[in-house]
Amino acid sequence: MRAVGVRVPGGPDALEVLDLPEPHAGPGELRIRVRAAAVNPTDTLQRATRRQDVDPPWVPGMDVAGVVDEVGGGNPDGIGAPLSVGDAAMAVVVPSGTHGAYAEYVVVPVGSATALPDGADAVAAATLPMNGLTARLALDELAVPAGGTLAVTGAAGAFGGYVVQLAVAAGIRVVADAADDDRDLVRALGADVVLARGDGFAAAVREVVPDGVDGLADGSVQGEALLPAVRDGGRVATVRGYRGSEVRGITWHPVWVRTIAEDRAKLDGLRALASSGALTLRVAGTYPAERAADAHRALEAGGQRGRAVLTF
Repeated sequence: MRAVGVRVPGGPDALEVLDLPEPHAGPGELRIRVRAAAVNPTDTLQRATRRQDVDPPWVPGMDVAGVVDEVGGGNPDGIGAPLSVGDAAMAVVVPSGTHGAYAEYVVVPVGSATALPDGADAVAAATLPMNGLTARLALDELAVPAGGTLAVTGAAGAFGGYVVQLAVAAGIRVVADAADDDRDLVRALGADVVLARGDGFAAAVREVVPDGVDGLADGSVQGEALLPAVRDGGRVATVRGYRGSEVRGITWHPVWVRTIAEDRAKLDGLRALASSGALTLRVAGTYPAERAADAHRALEAGGQRGRAVLTF
């Protein structure tokens, strides 16, 4: 099968088209004929970082959508596949070596896949699983109750945007950041208050919420600079494994999507919200798989709103 990956880590030009053996679905698994794979910051890290646990080549990618073309039998865990051969599907992929989303065929556990949102094509659906599940996990860790207040940084991005919309759907008041050009976008996502992004965000939050917010989702990785925005005993959810100092009873919650990559109920909940219009699927552009390097360059240039998608 055709895949896109790296033999030697490096910049975008390290990506190359590979010819790899086709994988096949085993017990508790299904195989997706990939039509679309989203490009995420985690992919650029996988491209640029030498792996010690497995030999090259390495295939990046954590988001796919396409058509189920194999379902494994004899599942020892008794978990039935929610999908059948011929069904359109989206899935989150936990990459390892040559197993990644940038490929014509991807095998995933049955719990990692669900149907496409109503009215969505494969390209749009591919932007949801990984970022949506990461946002879902962040909100679960923050445990802000309905009627509580959540701050979100990086609100115009894929992760931050999903956090805003999931919080709004849960009845949580949202205070979000945005650059001037993104204010209308972040308001459209449902944020109750939109403040300027940057170093003054924490102080601006306190002007709006004098006692501090109950929780904060740090999509822009500002870290401890955001602590003044959070009330005593509040929580901060972070990406990229960041954990800061615990002061005033504030706790840090790094979120790793791998921990819920087989939680079909959560993934299907995202599908339902996207079907209802509560979650917005945003495609920043499409690229044929052989132009993956261009997609990586566009992501690393910054300013993307939504996700670029590779097509197979």
